Amino acid sequence: MANIKSAKKRMKTNEKRRRTNTQAKSAVRTEAKKVQKSLDSKEAKDPAVLSSVFAGFVKKIDKAAAKGVFHWKTAARRKSRLARKVNAAAGPQA
Repeated sequence: MANIKSAKKRMKTNEKRRRTNTQAKSAVRTEAKKVQKSLDSKEAKDPAVLSSVFAGFVKKIDKAAAKGVFHWKTAARRKSRLARKVNAAAGPQA
């Protein structure tokens, strides 16, 4: 246990940030799984469903990156990889 006042404060703030970061990361993972699940399902060929689920993922990861939970390049990489899968599943556009 910390004895110095500033160290006690740092412990409190670190714990608060750890909880916030864990929640944000979990939310991003959940959204990514939703996208993956819709890609694996039978009705995955519906571009409207795919785009709406993917938009939810993009919103979550962008918010997390803005808060500093993810580096912006990490967020961009994850969005790009998932976007390639979504675009491939949607098929050629008419």
